[in-house]
Amino acid sequence: MATTKTLSQFKNRLAGGGARPNLFEVSIPTFPSAVGRRVWRSGSGREGGTFKFLAKAAQLPASTIAEVPVPFRGRILKVAGDRTFDTWTVTIINDEDFQLRSAFEQWMNTMSKLNDATGVTNPSSYMTDAYVTQLGRGRRAQADRNRTGGRSAELRNYKFFDIFPTEVSAIELSYDSTDTIEEFTVTFQVQYFTIGAALNRNRGARGQVLIQ
Repeated sequence: MATTKTLSQFKNRLAGGGARPNLFEVSIPTFPSAVGRRVWRSGSGREGGTFKFLAKAAQLPASTIAEVPVPFRGRILKVAGDRTFDTWTVTIINDEDFQLRSAFEQWMNTMSKLNDATGVTNPSSYMTDAYVTQLGRGRRAQADRNRTGGRSAELRNYKFFDIFPTEVSAIELSYDSTDTIEEFTVTFQVQYFTIGAALNRNRGARGQVLIQ
């Protein structure tokens, strides 16, 4: 017989008050070599730093393992098949200098030019890695409160390997649109990802890879 669960017991099980979907950070440290360093520069005032602020939405990644049905005497035995990785989409706020949209448009143009469909052919030249990090509300995971004036614990880190964009979405323009800021999405193809522990700020090193 199941025992009755109380609200107090539930509260004690909800570590850190629950992870919040609006506490995250997305980063692409470097652009592929074929695109060029001038298109995507690191630093807080450059494209890489701006991207961390204007990447409005993303996803912690999904993947799927297919099933392989094996018939046996009127029954079906299901065994594990191959793993596939979904596309990864980032929603970006557009500012007036079109800094980020231009960067992704140039990345795509490197792979397939607008006027003649030519482009680089070596995948290593147009692929790079990206990260999405789940942040906590306090300096440390499951902290009672944040005593550091804004520093957040990094609870989980996902590293995407060898990504490249396959779609930069349209931006709808209309006289009827008021009190809004333009946004667009970039859809990336992902080869695979690894799941890591929080970044170790005290030691200045990335946390241990938990699943790869």
